[in-house]
Amino acid sequence: MRVEPLDRSFGAKVYDLTLADLDQIEASEIYELWLKYALLIFPAQNLSNDQQIKFAKNFGALEFDLSPISNVRNDGSIRDANDDDIVKSLRGNMEWHHDSTYMPIQAKGAVFTAHKVPSKGGETGWADMRAAYDGLSQGMKEKINDLSAYHSYEWSQKERFGHKDPKVSEFNSYGFDIDPKPLRPLVKTHNETGQKCLTIGRHINKIPGMSDQEAQNLARELEEFACSNEDWVYHHSWEVGDAVIWDNRCLMHQACMWDLSEGRIMYHSRIEGDPISEAASNYL
Repeated sequence: MRVEPLDRSFGAKVYDLTLADLDQIEASEIYELWLKYALLIFPAQNLSNDQQIKFAKNFGALEFDLSPISNVRNDGSIRDANDDDIVKSLRGNMEWHHDSTYMPIQAKGAVFTAHKVPSKGGETGWADMRAAYDGLSQGMKEKINDLSAYHSYEWSQKERFGHKDPKVSEFNSYGFDIDPKPLRPLVKTHNETGQKCLTIGRHINKIPGMSDQEAQNLARELEEFACSNEDWVYHHSWEVGDAVIWDNRCLMHQACMWDLSEGRIMYHSRIEGDPISEAASNYL
């Protein structure tokens, strides 16, 4: 196994390893690398769906086994770029976020694989929320250390992208109906590494003690700070067959735009968060 760290505060590419045939020792080594680097990229693995699920289970129980992230229908046709609820969800993914902060338990991580990629664009970006927290001024740290925010997928998706009633939409509305909305600290401590990191992103709409506009302005200020330093952000240009795993507890991510007349087919396996450390405070 050959590990090449990215020229960033996080992340590494891993070569000379076959993910479909890992033994227990290799799986344990990868887990430790994952905790160290937060993002691992495995080029040219060409995992089948079943192999992806098996690999993802090395990191814990799954929130869900497998979900396509794609603008291509099952029959191979391309979805309407402007008036399709699945595409609206893809557009939402182009804003910075952590997975499942809008659920009672935030996801631990995710495995992503590329099955079809556009000729240009369609990258996935990640941002290091450990480095971002460390880089904050002392005054900002003092301001946010004791603040929590409500995360709502209903708000972030419906308000911005005009979804139809999810009951009559092809979009499956995962996370739309969560009530009460999960309340999460802006600053969390990673339960396995002990590092402090930000938990922010597009799903934040309310912070107790602030007006909605003040809350959203603060969330935007933190996001712009966290994602403006090139040492803390990495965008991956996909090749068919690539596989990645990232730590959702300390990284935000986003998809990048591509020509939506071209197909992009990715598969996502989401790793379930610890029911204590990743639970929203109003669900403990």
